[in-house]
Amino acid sequence: CLKNFQENDIYLPLVVLEELDKFKKGNEQINFNAREFVRELDALTSDEIFSKGVKLGEGLGRLFVVTGQVEAPEVWAAFPARKPDHFILAATEFLASKYPKMKTVLVTKDVNLRMKARSIGLLCEDYITDKVVNVDVFEKSNEIFENIDPALIDRIYSSKEGIDLSEFDFKDLIHPNECFVLKSDRNTVLARYNPFTHSICRVMKGKNYGIEPRNAEQSFAFEILNPNVKLVALTGKAGTGKTLLALAAALGKLTDYKQILLARPVVALSNKDIGFLPGDAQEKVAPYMQPLFDNLNVIKRQFAANSTEVKRIEDMQKSEQLVIEALAFIRGRSLSEMYCIIDEAQNLTPNEIKTIITRAGEGTKMVFTGDIQQIDQPYLDSQSNGLVYMIDRMKDQKIFAHVNLVKGERSELSELASNLL
Repeated sequence: CLKNFQENDIYLPLVVLEELDKFKKGNEQINFNAREFVRELDALTSDEIFSKGVKLGEGLGRLFVVTGQVEAPEVWAAFPARKPDHFILAATEFLASKYPKMKTVLVTKDVNLRMKARSIGLLCEDYITDKVVNVDVFEKSNEIFENIDPALIDRIYSSKEGIDLSEFDFKDLIHPNECFVLKSDRNTVLARYNPFTHSICRVMKGKNYGIEPRNAEQSFAFEILNPNVKLVALTGKAGTGKTLLALAAALGKLTDYKQILLARPVVALSNKDIGFLPGDAQEKVAPYMQPLFDNLNVIKRQFAANSTEVKRIEDMQKSEQLVIEALAFIRGRSLSEMYCIIDEAQNLTPNEIKTIITRAGEGTKMVFTGDIQQIDQPYLDSQSNGLVYMIDRMKDQKIFAHVNLVKGERSELSELASNLL
């Protein structure tokens, strides 16, 4: 964050460093971040940081540390308790009164601290650099382009390679691998922009390992889950089939990969709850992985109990060609020629998403699924979680694709609850 305030000066209350000191020991992501920030600060620090400040870089402001007790009568009159938050407010009031011609703004992600600041007339803002601005894409269904020439749609149906993008007038409106509906007054086609051939191709309604798409969005999901697209994001509310479609597509592409890995974060008091469950590591995380087993059972039920497809899935599990495990176990691994499905990705931070994707070796495909309205992590929201961050940063890349599933297909009851409750 120190490099994200442009030409503005940054004042760091000493109590912030004291708070940071509490987090420096441990193996969690927050402990790593605390140590990294302290090292960064140490590299910048000189005696002038307490008086003249230190320059942060070309085109950037200076960094100061505000030390000791400061005069802040309004803060201490309103909030007499000696708490870290109130010391931060006191430093803000002190600077605002010391430099009346300079705009002094408290920047914090703490909503309650912002409320306290506003109550005594101090300027405050949320830290928005790590937030995705446009989240409308996660609320709407696929794009529909109308008034298309019927002859073009006929040619898309008849051509295996598709039609060159230059024949359409919406080339600036679509991203690589984006799926959409083309409509004319006579016919309609489901289509995808293929960035490798720069063409608009037809999306087929194919079946994968017994699972058949029930709507256009699910057909789009199967389309982008092909081997050429190395990184895929499937978003949507509960019951839209995100995980089921990803797993079915993986089983349908068995010959392209050595192993299928299904993983999801264990969100329960920063992974501490699993220690109280009996058994070894696999048995401890099994309750948290049950939703993945449920999806596997749905696929199994598409076939007879003694069918070759069911036997093949069971054999894959026994030989560990199909593995279901907690996401924490993949840290530090190198994943080559694997089909990785990361479920509940909305509970991951941007840094955790980066850590996972950088595990990918040659021939590996990564699929992230999640619902940005069901975030269980206290420090993430619909704009700052790792899933939306990844989609926002990757949307113009050839090997990335995103489909947002809107229509629920789990059951009529599930769809009704999702919409009304």
